[in-house]
Amino acid sequence: MARFESLPNAPVVAEAENFSASALRRFGGLILLLWGLDLLIKWWVTQHFNYGERVNVLPFFDLVLAHNTGAAFSFLASQSGWQRWVLAAIAIGISGWLVAWLKRTPLTDCVLGLSLSLVLAGALGNLTDRLANGYVVDYILVYYPPYYFPAFNLADSVIFLGVVGLFIDFWRTNKREKQAKQQ
Repeated sequence: MARFESLPNAPVVAEAENFSASALRRFGGLILLLWGLDLLIKWWVTQHFNYGERVNVLPFFDLVLAHNTGAAFSFLASQSGWQRWVLAAIAIGISGWLVAWLKRTPLTDCVLGLSLSLVLAGALGNLTDRLANGYVVDYILVYYPPYYFPAFNLADSVIFLGVVGLFIDFWRTNKREKQAKQQ
């Protein structure tokens, strides 16, 4: 069985025997569902809100229509427009890498497969926005006055959850490897 190393110093993941036994096949529907749901919500918000309009839902939560031409936390948003293509190219590269990793992740590795799928779905949602509009639509605003977290969207949320899952998976894998070495 071939081996696939995701990152230097990261756990080695065994390559799935074939596509039908890979996590990509198992979680493909979830990826498409989350990607589509993210785009649907973004479409709905852009149809029903004016730019900058806020609707209070809870004392700490508003719906808002915001555009982010940069990356996370509006990093590079003040640039002249080149960042659209650079960030899109990075997202395409990362998405391709995630697909390759998922294809090599066995069905039995559920935490890793789910985590990679969440990151991929979110990356595709924001990439689609960036390519179509030149910006990412954000619509969730969480705050506790006077503190405001930057507006975000479903894609950002599933990326965050996926990264948390990856940390959990790496921690569990390293713990198992250490226990195996001690025996």
